[in-house]
Amino acid sequence: MDLPNKVVIITGASMGIGAATARAFVQAGAKVVLAARSEEPLVTLARELGDEKALAVPTDVTVHAQVDALARRTLEHYGRIDILVNNAGVAMAGPVATMDLAELERIFATNVLGPLYGIQAVVPQMRQQGGGLIINISSMATRLIIPTLGGYRATKQALNALSDNARLELARDNIRVLTVYPGQTDTHGTSPGQRGQAQSAEFVAQKIVEGARKEPRDVFMTFGHRVIALMGTVLPRTVERLIAGRMPQ
Repeated sequence: MDLPNKVVIITGASMGIGAATARAFVQAGAKVVLAARSEEPLVTLARELGDEKALAVPTDVTVHAQVDALARRTLEHYGRIDILVNNAGVAMAGPVATMDLAELERIFATNVLGPLYGIQAVVPQMRQQGGGLIINISSMATRLIIPTLGGYRATKQALNALSDNARLELARDNIRVLTVYPGQTDTHGTSPGQRGQAQSAEFVAQKIVEGARKEPRDVFMTFGHRVIALMGTVLPRTVERLIAGRMPQ
């Protein structure tokens, strides 16, 4: 897709990958609608990007009515919706046998229902205008088993399933669906010890914008990530044994 003057809704835009993605889309000539629960950082980012290029709409993606209102506000302000980036997400860690079920329900609401609300909110407008692009931010954790991330993995696997079905079901309406697989990313939640191995939010953002331009089915951060994903599909038992052998006793 050619990006100049396209209208892009980005959830989870107050920090990290979301904020970096907003900056990258504006640099590419697009207009962005910034959505997140916290109003102050959204307003600050919108001012940085310029009032003619950015609109801040405080939104809790776990509340269906607020996501519908986000789509309506976008149409009132810009008159169209070209791209939806479902970026808002929450992580959790814990073994499957003892994970916090209340926390799991909470992150399912953010990581699965939030993107679904977004898809349902933008599809009618995209159909009316002849097409659009939906970008769902998944995780490399769905392509490789990582101990203690079973709950988080489950939410992102569910998002992958929604992406796959939406891609098939919406193709006739010229609505395309991309799935993006970031690896470990240096955000405010990354510990100092992990940062040497992590990719920057800006790097991930550039990959997202590149994906919006070229529209592949899947967007990986590196060739190595693509190989890992392939190995997890073709040689799952071998990969599981390798991971199990590295787990602490």
